[in-house]
Amino acid sequence: MADQTNPVISLGGLKLDQWEQGTLYKSADTSFGALLGLRGLGISYNEVPPGKSSCPFHNHHVEDELFVVLEGEGTYRFGEAHLPFKAGDVLGAPAGGKETAHQIINTGLVPLKYLGVANNAATEVCEYPDSGKFQVTSRPAGAANRLRHCGREGQNHLDYWDGEPGA
Repeated sequence: MADQTNPVISLGGLKLDQWEQGTLYKSADTSFGALLGLRGLGISYNEVPPGKSSCPFHNHHVEDELFVVLEGEGTYRFGEAHLPFKAGDVLGAPAGGKETAHQIINTGLVPLKYLGVANNAATEVCEYPDSGKFQVTSRPAGAANRLRHCGREGQNHLDYWDGEPGA
């Protein structure tokens, strides 16, 4: 049976997941690339209230991202820069090191609405420069779940041979 996807989605009809973490992070968002039948391209819709961000400052080793600002304004932390943006702007976040770390912050007075688009890499490494963390994610083809590990270099680090029979 053919995959039941629809090549047309209305942003207003999407069911948003609302969440909040601490004092800085809050969003209503959803990923909907799969609803469009996309396999190699991820897309999300995000609504972020004034004074908040939807994610920590981070960089990707593999995935490129771009953000299309639909409504509102804010500050784009990119590397060491703090860049103002507004509705109609497009923000790029290429894969790389800490020089490409990025974070969108709603510094305006109304909800910030934007689309996030990225290539879906099977394996990804993200770094979080503000906290010194990293995250490794693997999405095996056809797997229902993904493998994800978040840590800090040198903490809870196991030797490669730890626990291996005969090592």
